[in-house]
Amino acid sequence: MTRDQLVGEIVMRLLAVLMLSMFISSTIYQFHKDPSRYTLLLLAFSELLTLGLAICTRVPRERDWNPVTVVVSTCASFYFVAFRLDPGIHLISESVAAGLQIAGVMIQLYAKISLRRSFGILPANRGVVVSGPYRFARHPIYLGYFVNQAGFLSANFGVRNLAVLLILWALQIFRIAREERILVKDEKYQEYAARVRYRLIPGVF
Repeated sequence: MTRDQLVGEIVMRLLAVLMLSMFISSTIYQFHKDPSRYTLLLLAFSELLTLGLAICTRVPRERDWNPVTVVVSTCASFYFVAFRLDPGIHLISESVAAGLQIAGVMIQLYAKISLRRSFGILPANRGVVVSGPYRFARHPIYLGYFVNQAGFLSANFGVRNLAVLLILWALQIFRIAREERILVKDEKYQEYAARVRYRLIPGVF
């Protein structure tokens, strides 16, 4: 790793701590105003889990430092600061939405336990894992994110939140593509990708 990359690594992790702290403060404030909004706490917990673990990951052998990738990955990681946390429209009940969020977090945890410390913010080659949920899809962590975020949106619906998630998922697809661009250089991943065809949802994508 070059000196500039090391500085970038430190800055990105410090930025994660700052953004996460601000977001958690906002969610706690909104929850204090209305303690029935469990989806707020679950969203805060999931982001704490996501970024907290990313901060503690090991530095990979190869990472994508392309400026566009860095910007996209940063925006996708800190999307939550754009969310409107005020009460929105309940498309489904708070309890059902919370159930979806918990399911999403469980998918994330299962995938991350399988990866151990081999994940992070920027696309990278952190080793090829083929066990656990990776037997069914190549990027199950992103599926967990989607289920969790869909749960939150369902109980806190609004045009702004919908727009944030639509933009987020365009960015996430880009991240997946950039990550696979690095991984496909690895023969083990080529064999794995030939065996596990779908990226997120078996039979769909």
